[in-house]
Amino acid sequence: MIIFFDIDGTIWDWKNFIPESAKKGIKKTQENGHKCFINTGRSRSFVTHEELLGIGFDGIVSSCGCMIEYDGKTIFNRLISKEDSIRTVETLNKYEFKPILEGPSHLYMEREDYIGDLYGEKVMREMGDRLRGIKECWGNWEINKLSATCKPEKSKACFEELSDLYDYMIHTETICEMVPKGFNKGTGIRKVCELLGADVKDTIAFGDSINDKEMLEEAGTAVAMGRCSDEIAKIADFVTANLEDDGIWKGLEKFNLI
Repeated sequence: MIIFFDIDGTIWDWKNFIPESAKKGIKKTQENGHKCFINTGRSRSFVTHEELLGIGFDGIVSSCGCMIEYDGKTIFNRLISKEDSIRTVETLNKYEFKPILEGPSHLYMEREDYIGDLYGEKVMREMGDRLRGIKECWGNWEINKLSATCKPEKSKACFEELSDLYDYMIHTETICEMVPKGFNKGTGIRKVCELLGADVKDTIAFGDSINDKEMLEEAGTAVAMGRCSDEIAKIADFVTANLEDDGIWKGLEKFNLI
């Protein structure tokens, strides 16, 4: 069995707190012969937290399925071409979006765009020297996907202009995520199974939010965390407890993995 875990709201909370029961549950699941993967919308450059990686996952699916690692090696990496990335940034600038370009090794953003922004400050604090400026690296970005703050009155026109390149996740009226067409957390599961010679039916996914929808729909068994959205609860095979109430452990226990 291959088990896939979202990070934010599933493994840890907004303060990066990981319950000890989650760590122990994942370790015990591996000891019982199953493989455990992170499956996140974050780019790989934003998955570096020592405590998180110290759990010892077998692999990481990052950037909504655009990059896959297994046993410490990159086995799949779909980058946005230079031509498309320049066109993207120029279009976003035209519509007054403020992008964060997300890649395997670096994030690219203009720091001044996100001063005082809760998420932007978190990015700047956690990324350190892996954060680069968009202008200073013009055209030389290595990216899988991107996110942005946007102007609500201009979003539709911008999305239409780039509709041949991206699918969109609208998180709030002013925050969006842009993923290359044909990629999501669900395609990440399929690609892992293809590369490892596994059956998708033999997978379980844990998630909590709308950007986990495709992952939960694709997996053989879908486990939603407590406090998940109503839409996610409807597609789940099981809704477990909140993460801080041993939700991971109880979900693994429910399906006899520990």
